[in-house]
Amino acid sequence: MFNKILIANRGEIACRVIRTAHQMGIRCVAVYSEADADAMHVAMADEAVCVGPAASKDSYLKMDTILQVAKDTGAQAIHPGYGFLSENAPFVQKCQEAGVVFIGPPADAIKAMGSKSAAKRIMEDAKVPLVPGYHGDDQDPALLKKHSDEMGYPVLLKATAGGGGKGMRVVWSADEFTGALDAAKREAMNGFADDTMLVEKYLTKPRHVEIQVFCDQHGNSVYLAERDCSVQRRHQKVVEEAPAPGMSDELRTAMGEAAVRAAEAIGYVGAGTVEFLLDEDGSFYFMEMNTRLQVEHPVTELITGQDLVEWQLAVASGQTLPISQDDVQINGHAVEVRIYAEDPDNDFLPATGKLEYLRTPEENRYVRVDTGVREGDEVSIYYDPMIAKLIVWDENRERAMQRMSQALTEYRIAGMKTNTHFLKRLIDNPAFRNAELDTGFIEKHETDLFESSATYQQSGSQSANPLAMATLYTLLKQQQNRKQEAIHSHDETSPWHQFSGWRLNEDPTHVVRFTQTLAQKEGDDEQIEHEITVNWLKRGYRLTLDGHIVIADGTLSDDRLQASLNGHSRNAFVAELNGHITVFTDQGAFEYQWQRPDLDSHDFEDDSPSLTAPMNGSIVAVLVEPGQQVTKGTAMVIMEAMKMEHTITASVDGTVTEIFFQPGDLVEGGADLVAFEAEEA
Repeated sequence: MFNKILIANRGEIACRVIRTAHQMGIRCVAVYSEADADAMHVAMADEAVCVGPAASKDSYLKMDTILQVAKDTGAQAIHPGYGFLSENAPFVQKCQEAGVVFIGPPADAIKAMGSKSAAKRIMEDAKVPLVPGYHGDDQDPALLKKHSDEMGYPVLLKATAGGGGKGMRVVWSADEFTGALDAAKREAMNGFADDTMLVEKYLTKPRHVEIQVFCDQHGNSVYLAERDCSVQRRHQKVVEEAPAPGMSDELRTAMGEAAVRAAEAIGYVGAGTVEFLLDEDGSFYFMEMNTRLQVEHPVTELITGQDLVEWQLAVASGQTLPISQDDVQINGHAVEVRIYAEDPDNDFLPATGKLEYLRTPEENRYVRVDTGVREGDEVSIYYDPMIAKLIVWDENRERAMQRMSQALTEYRIAGMKTNTHFLKRLIDNPAFRNAELDTGFIEKHETDLFESSATYQQSGSQSANPLAMATLYTLLKQQQNRKQEAIHSHDETSPWHQFSGWRLNEDPTHVVRFTQTLAQKEGDDEQIEHEITVNWLKRGYRLTLDGHIVIADGTLSDDRLQASLNGHSRNAFVAELNGHITVFTDQGAFEYQWQRPDLDSHDFEDDSPSLTAPMNGSIVAVLVEPGQQVTKGTAMVIMEAMKMEHTITASVDGTVTEIFFQPGDLVEGGADLVAFEAEEA
């Protein structure tokens, strides 16, 4: 067994490998880019070496640099994780020449599966079922169309070097063929510098079912059940579960044995995944083989009780597989979702920013969180925006889905767009719960899954409660601030330290104002204003909001709000980031911008003369220039964040000495915007 390995990856998979390696007594070397200097995988490793700038091509994909780090640190083997160099045959060859073990399959196996058309021919010889189609070298458009016409439409055009849905087009009729072929070839050439295409019969309601296979260097092979990955967006997996719903023992055996034949046909070693399309009639067809560990491998681990990374390390060091096929057991049901920084309502557009507020469900025998980030880390533009993988297990599918729904409620992120609420709507969808699965699931249930923000944020009876909770939070927060002021005051009994709504000869009242952004699926976002009148009661408050009367009381401890609304007690969590308040309830997360009253501004302003950005955002306007004298309250810079503008004012009288940013610049929270000299008192 190795005593030191290098992990040629980052983020969640690097942390995952380090955990198992450390449990086995193996020391770990991490590599990192300049952007990842403070990353979680760097902190977890025994030692770490910077391999270049942020861009992957200048760091994580620098084969010679990574190999040199392995030599310099005495690492005996390299684990590639997934992505980056994990399926790079030239890198495997370089490792072999350098005398460093590559923890994965041999280069020839990667090459064999690297071309979809070549892989089809190998699988045909191995008697692995194939989707009817044409996989030949002759790329004459007329020949491709001839095969398509003979198969009957719809057909699928697919780039042989493709992946991630690029270079793929579904053609529904002969009239569409030429245009679809041209578009697919252009996309393939741009993405892979190879526009070779194959044509397959397109199945209209297929499921995506994959088999986990494992082979050692001594001729032993096993399959570790299957995973259903049918729910996808843009041909990328969203939910993975094991075992696949409705799978008979006979079908599992047939698919598993076909997967092993596929692996053995290319002399495979290590962990691999053979992916199949499963038709409604129970027939299945080889799609491709991923010659690496898959992102979704934890669901297989949870139902089999095996650690696949431990298997990888053992096999790569020359050991035999720890169990035989007869020893493989399936216990219960597991499901995995990927928590992404992205906007599902905007075609899953990736998001970036700092994870300023991050809370995860408690891990236990039922709940597992595989992540490579912590609160305060940055989701940058350079890498995949996956925040974590959330995996749950229970005795059956129904209970596992219920656990996943609850775990998603407990996964709380504020300050950036994520897909957590979309995932919860998906998991709770009746059709999904009934396992009515196929690769077109999301498109078929678009209306239910992509509920607009406006509908979601203002839905029925929910509209009053989150808004009331946000109001109650601001009242309790201001009360806490006043008490804190009193502690440090020379006169703790001063009425200015009270927060009671007292008015001379009037009822004790207060007004709280919020702005709420309602995203529209089509058109500009809608901004709405909420004005809540607060009347103090002997115990609690009477809130008048959006035509509702709510009697509210509660306590606030850190981010946990215990609220009583009209006698109904319930718990919520509240995140406040630069005046943006997010209320997390069982129904979801509700976001508001608190318009703080001027009378309370002294609680929140920074009295130092430095002027810093209160959040990540962009500069809209700079309203001052060097040498200009300003007075306290002068508007100096306008920033935009979360689609709202924020005017930043001078906290004291003084003179502007330097301006650090210009309109259009992106700024990180805490960065100095303007420097000036304070006027002496």
